[in-house]
Amino acid sequence: MRLQASLKKKYSGFLLDVDFTVESWRVGVFGRSGSGKSTLVQLLAGLVAPDAGRIEIDGEILFCSDRRINLPPERRRIAVVFQQAHLFPHLNTRSNLLYGYRRTPEARRRIDPDTLIQVLDLQELLDRDVETLSGGERQRVALGRAVLTSPRLLLMDEPLSALDEGLKHQIIPYLRTVFEQFRIPFLFISHSMNEMRLMTDEVVVLHRGEVSEQTTPDALARQRMSWAKSGYINLLKLSNPEPAGDLFAYPFGNGRLLMWAGGPGESVFELSSKDIMLFKGRPEAVSARNLLLCRVGSVTDLENRVGVELDCGGKQLISTVVRQAAEELDVRTGVEIYAVIKASAFRRLY
Repeated sequence: MRLQASLKKKYSGFLLDVDFTVESWRVGVFGRSGSGKSTLVQLLAGLVAPDAGRIEIDGEILFCSDRRINLPPERRRIAVVFQQAHLFPHLNTRSNLLYGYRRTPEARRRIDPDTLIQVLDLQELLDRDVETLSGGERQRVALGRAVLTSPRLLLMDEPLSALDEGLKHQIIPYLRTVFEQFRIPFLFISHSMNEMRLMTDEVVVLHRGEVSEQTTPDALARQRMSWAKSGYINLLKLSNPEPAGDLFAYPFGNGRLLMWAGGPGESVFELSSKDIMLFKGRPEAVSARNLLLCRVGSVTDLENRVGVELDCGGKQLISTVVRQAAEELDVRTGVEIYAVIKASAFRRLY
């Protein structure tokens, strides 16, 4: 998908003025509250008319102020999943799911409802009243309803922000599975760095109504580790654990990682850069269960701290330490160093 958007929209006290082109099918729109993310969604979907500009998807013009083109929402083939599920209360789950599908011309239907129902694990919910569904179940139904319209672009406007942390990480695997299986291009709008990194390949960053940069989610996370309270969050996709006493042992590089949490199949864990201790020589005795021999790949100045990228047998980790510690350890590119991590430092997301 190729999306070009050059748009202006003025409200009292706020001006959205953006100009960007994206070609990835997993795009994030990142920014703080009030940066213009939801306004951009409304303009792209045709729910609000821009004051001026142009929207083009794969060569088709959806809006052009100069040529007086403004396709209505139903002709844009853009679906939206909002922060709240907005299900129809008078329809059950099945009818909500099929609402858009039944209104989509047969020639454009390319997603089988039964297949999607299985992917989203909705089989047991089809005859339920939507008012009895949990928040996570409602968001899965809202996603399914949007996907069954076979859109050429799906906009997700903070779809996880109304859910607690546990529910968020239950929903993300469903989202990833749907988009990987059905190859639907999407714009994922969020102010969560972790959500950007788990869901997207390219990020458009909004600041006060303008595009401040286009980058990758990991590059964005690295830029912000100097002031983020949790430092840099290492996201680790691990699989095939083996029992190790009371712990789980996951293969990692040339060694393994020991942690309390574990489960079958692939799991995603987060590990703060602040929880990775560095040692110049091999510690003789340490209570932490993970001891990795790594090589320093790069060193980043973070004002009063230092970010240290580690190559641990072909797997990367980032640690942050205070500047004085880095100097005492002689941390520099190419130096071998030991990374020590407690088994309790890992948090399983899903």
